[in-house]
Amino acid sequence: MKRKLKLLIADDEEVVRKGMCKYIQLHSERFDSVYMAENGQKAIDQIILYRPDIMILDIRMPIKDGIAVMEEAARLEILPATIVLSGYDEFKYAQQAIHYGAKDYLLKPARSSDILNLVNHIADEIAGKSKGESVERQQIPTTVIKAEAYIREHYHEDISAQTVAEYVGITPGYLSTLFSQYCSCGFSEMITRTRLERACTYLSQSYLKTYEIAYKVGFRDEKYFSKVFKKAKGITPAEYRRSCRSEGM
Repeated sequence: MKRKLKLLIADDEEVVRKGMCKYIQLHSERFDSVYMAENGQKAIDQIILYRPDIMILDIRMPIKDGIAVMEEAARLEILPATIVLSGYDEFKYAQQAIHYGAKDYLLKPARSSDILNLVNHIADEIAGKSKGESVERQQIPTTVIKAEAYIREHYHEDISAQTVAEYVGITPGYLSTLFSQYCSCGFSEMITRTRLERACTYLSQSYLKTYEIAYKVGFRDEKYFSKVFKKAKGITPAEYRRSCRSEGM
């Protein structure tokens, strides 16, 4: 039986906060407690008091913003697995949050189904670790963690194994070996997966054209982007966008 988890939703918009809480409680049985915070200081207080496993965190909040919340929780060594919510004009803040250890981010207004999918995915990861199914992952070297964070922060740039290896202070060959040993995919695939995840976010939550999204997530050729997307998802970017809208997601 899967362990019940604790979730914290930190957002200064009451409608958003309560809406997410209600949706997750209706569609997921993974949580025995869902806490809410309307500002950054309250979020810190809730983290200290309840030690939530997962946190949905708005970047822009009164008193303390999302970055400050993550910094303080990390300093206290009680930072939950965090999903960051940010607006288009806050993209740099979202990148900064990922640098501090955020699991992922969604652009606002985010669909409830996207949030739920991410929350459930993280809950599965936590459940796997508690069962000892991810022992190697828990013992992952700091070098690999830094490399993954670099990819999540710079995926839209022209990055390579050489670039990342130099950043973490090892050779490209050793970096590839570490990824093969400790990650669920190789180095190049990690970059592609990250780019496609972001592309899906843009396709479902924006009106950007396909070629604009391709360039925004690090592809320099729209046709190649569409080819890679279809191979991974089974449908084209346009079909993915239509399916999201037809489902009202």
